[in-house]
Amino acid sequence: MGALADAGMTSCPDIRTAWFGNCLMDYWKQSACRGHVCLAPLIDDGILPDRTPVINVEGGCATGSLAFHGAWKDIMAGQAEVALAVGTEKLHDANNPKAALDHIMRAGDQLDPDHWMKIWREWAASVGKKLEFGSDHSFAMDYYALAALEHMKRYGTTQRQIATASSLCHNYGARNPRAQYRFEMTVDQVLGDRMVSYPLTRAMCAPVGDAAAAALVCSERYLDRVSPQVRARALKVRACALAGGKYVPKPDEPKTAEVAAQLAYRTSGLSPREVDVVELHDASSFAMIHLLEDLGFCAKGEGGPFIESGATRLGADVPVNLSGGLVSRGHPLGATGLMMLNELALQLRGEAGEVQVEGAKIALQENGGGIVGREVASASVIILEREA
Repeated sequence: MGALADAGMTSCPDIRTAWFGNCLMDYWKQSACRGHVCLAPLIDDGILPDRTPVINVEGGCATGSLAFHGAWKDIMAGQAEVALAVGTEKLHDANNPKAALDHIMRAGDQLDPDHWMKIWREWAASVGKKLEFGSDHSFAMDYYALAALEHMKRYGTTQRQIATASSLCHNYGARNPRAQYRFEMTVDQVLGDRMVSYPLTRAMCAPVGDAAAAALVCSERYLDRVSPQVRARALKVRACALAGGKYVPKPDEPKTAEVAAQLAYRTSGLSPREVDVVELHDASSFAMIHLLEDLGFCAKGEGGPFIESGATRLGADVPVNLSGGLVSRGHPLGATGLMMLNELALQLRGEAGEVQVEGAKIALQENGGGIVGREVASASVIILEREA
């Protein structure tokens, strides 16, 4: 309903497809036909058209972005003039707060768990860490801890640099009315927080949360028919790129996000230097360090010093995660990718309040999802533009 209202509508008879993203609704006893069940009331009430086909998608933390990709492809293929993308997640159970963590663990290969566990044990040994899974956090934090230790060993990245990335996001999240955590943290407070999986403290890890997000994607021809007020706020999709992960990439092989970013830059004809604002997938604050490298904003191994230099702050060359990022904004898996696009839409429309990037015209989203071996299973890079 919020997405419709944002487009000046209370219903949309022109929607031809609806892409519905969710990861863990099976915990709530809905293991199949998730989108059909959730969107049926909107069809009954005439908000969505009769017989709207609903396509369910799931791709771990990148699920919301996959829904957007599906809607975008329908438009590009000429199958629809308007398509809807929805992402939703309910991770918190007041009666069993840790239940979601066990369900998230199932994103690892359950058909052949020995395969990836062997890879992870060897990975842990190579960085001097014993592989252990705690009951107070998802296994994804253990994955990020191993990746962080490997980066520290190879490039000299420090725990304090990771804490700097976290502190920046918490300080921006404190200004975001949509953020789950709305308080500032100093670098020392981040370092002093409870250890989750070394070198990651709690403040460096995204929280469990509930949320939903949606986007309407339309053709240029359809946009020409809407009111000037709505048309003035529409954003152009310059690139919509996906890449898949590998169990054991070669040491210097481009990572999943890097492959997706290269495709997005080629598609859009843009370079990292032309991007005005970024939302990237900091499920842990270490991810911000390596993703800045993967996305081409700094050289390999320079992510930590790049953040310490202030280059990612509001007013600097590459403002990053001004929403608070996942560590402060929150990370409701199926909704996250679309939430990130919403934050960028606010920036490009000049509606981001205290964290507005003046004159922002080009925005980039990176959203990773799932884990296969030593990489994320999917990486999405979407570039949006506000046309003059």
